[in-house]
Amino acid sequence: MRIGVLTGGGDCPGLNAVIRAVVRTANGRYGDAIVGFEDGWRGLLENRKIPIHNDDRTDRLLTKGGTMLGTARTNPDVLRAGLPRIQQTLDDNGIEALIPIGGEGTLTAASWLADEGVPVVGVPKTIDNDIDCTDVTFGHDTALSIATEAIDRLHTTAESHQRVMLVEVMGRHAGWIALNSGIAAGAHLTLVPEEPFEVAQVCAMIKSRFQRGEKSFICVVAEGAHPAPDSGFALREGGIDEFGHERFTGVAQQLGSEIERRIGKEVRTTVLGHIQRGGSPTPYDRILATRFGVHAAEAVHAGHFGQMVALHGTTIGLVPLSEATKQLKRVPPERLSEASAFFG
Repeated sequence: MRIGVLTGGGDCPGLNAVIRAVVRTANGRYGDAIVGFEDGWRGLLENRKIPIHNDDRTDRLLTKGGTMLGTARTNPDVLRAGLPRIQQTLDDNGIEALIPIGGEGTLTAASWLADEGVPVVGVPKTIDNDIDCTDVTFGHDTALSIATEAIDRLHTTAESHQRVMLVEVMGRHAGWIALNSGIAAGAHLTLVPEEPFEVAQVCAMIKSRFQRGEKSFICVVAEGAHPAPDSGFALREGGIDEFGHERFTGVAQQLGSEIERRIGKEVRTTVLGHIQRGGSPTPYDRILATRFGVHAAEAVHAGHFGQMVALHGTTIGLVPLSEATKQLKRVPPERLSEASAFFG
């Protein structure tokens, strides 16, 4: 067979490991030819491709972050209008199956193609861990490790200066990185998109902690966290970007200024940003990405199209793309309740 591969959306540690596993499995077991399309769906729209060989260069991809194919975001309207062109590109290159590796947007487009009869098997990736129907996505463990280490380091300097520190991590709609890094690093409060926060409660918690004689307060804030409508505090509006996403204006920095105004306590803000996306994947993410790649190649040869590989417990299975892209996997109330036992 000739199998196409692409990586779409934001980059993520482990993407190269998936590509390597697809090539090793499909070529090594079945003698398939692998064609990589550059810069996500844009490469398919523009017919930009490179052959990927089962050689030493590909084998060395396991530990490398980023993606050898490059990645890009594409406007959903442009993508949907370009589906016939994508199908033509696949036909022109003799592609018999396509393995797109990506998050919600990439997998939604893959589901559209599957509806049109294109043989597709999706691989979920996102540091945010917000893809439904899989227990976890590769990339999350690496981002979590980076965020946890950063918060660990902030504890000592916060204690030395008796400061309030806000740490902003990624998480546009789902607070998995914030929740898990907050628990792992012993943060005193975690704010996530799933549960609007009351500024007065945050201030009261900070004051109470210092009144007890504690020397620091560390709060982890997901970038998509937002105040309750009646909290007397509103974030600046940043408008909507070309992909239909809200432009965030820095929740942690604005919250920090409001805390200083209300209680007169000095606040320092750290925004981790794209540091969470970079670098080599953790061993866990290397293994999960490799297993996803192997099972995606096997699914292609078994003819299980319109599916996404997914982790359930310790087993890799398949779920329909249409089911996996119905909704985001957000932090449930019971997980927030668990974390709240350590707040304050």
